[in-house]
Amino acid sequence: MVQPTPDHFAGLEHLATAIILLDDHCRVAYVNPGAEIIFAFSATQIIGQKINEVFPDCEILMLAVNNAIKEQSPFREHEFTISTHRHHSFAVTCTVTPIESIVASLILEFQPMDAQLRIAREERMLIQQQANAELLRNLAHEIRNPLGGLRGAAQLLEHELPSPSLREYTQVIIKEADRLQALMDRLLIPHRVPKYQPTNIHEVLERVRSLLLAESPRSILIKRDYDLSLPEIIGDREKLIQAVLNIARNAVQAMQSNKTPNSQITFKTRAERQVTLARKRYRVAIKLEIIDNGPGIPADIRDRIFYPLVSGSEGGTGLGLTLAQTFVTQHHGMIDCESTPGNTRFTILLPIETTAIKPMAKTQ
Repeated sequence: MVQPTPDHFAGLEHLATAIILLDDHCRVAYVNPGAEIIFAFSATQIIGQKINEVFPDCEILMLAVNNAIKEQSPFREHEFTISTHRHHSFAVTCTVTPIESIVASLILEFQPMDAQLRIAREERMLIQQQANAELLRNLAHEIRNPLGGLRGAAQLLEHELPSPSLREYTQVIIKEADRLQALMDRLLIPHRVPKYQPTNIHEVLERVRSLLLAESPRSILIKRDYDLSLPEIIGDREKLIQAVLNIARNAVQAMQSNKTPNSQITFKTRAERQVTLARKRYRVAIKLEIIDNGPGIPADIRDRIFYPLVSGSEGGTGLGLTLAQTFVTQHHGMIDCESTPGNTRFTILLPIETTAIKPMAKTQ
């Protein structure tokens, strides 16, 4: 077998899945970065080892390898558990494919089940977000026209009323029509074309922090845990501010309603490497976490918090998180939430791009 060089594996370096190549003797010839991350081992530690030494006591994997060699055709095993030599266990699906190469005879592709579930969830969330956006846009357009007529009729009626005291009622109609008009304008905000430009994520967070402290100067502590080495991203600064503000403001309102002692929000930023977002692989993304110690999201709406008109607070419109999801998606990012009483964590992943982001279809 020819001694491999980095050029032999250039196409495998950026794959999201874990790739291990085996030589004619079932020894590891190559391990891609995805496999190093997923299985928590170094390529230098296992290259040259036999595959049954890397994953000991795994009859299912060896059966797949032997079948692929015997039949000289791809063989796939679904949803089985393997353990590394460090006794770390993983639920995976594995495809073993014979290849004709001067450096390897078999290619093993592993997909962790949690990664597959995450991809499926991302796809469902994207479809849901697109449906939400279309629903809200149609709803806003359908309401705006009769709303304008209602307000105009109330103004005309006000001028015809014989008694000034009766104008109190027309003023109620006009003010409520204006309130609904403002709500319709909010529904249409996501469909305005974003203005992408270099944006510092920490400037976004500092702006949100100042707004929250202005609204609730004494009732909330806002902590910062920043990785100041993070580069700028290409984004719409105002939409990112609004997305983070919607999430953080919900947290503040929940803690105030619940009278949470020592109410606290933490803004945390880190670099996340080898991230797959909307089936595209990115070398580096910004991981932004918004963490609070409030009462948590009610269990009955936890799976629906990004749906429009779903709210856990009395008097809420149920649009804040829907808009936040829309704005993050417009940046080719992803938003997720985990919540238990005393610890609610929203995680936003935003890819770091060196060129302008192309608008995403169906979300503009």
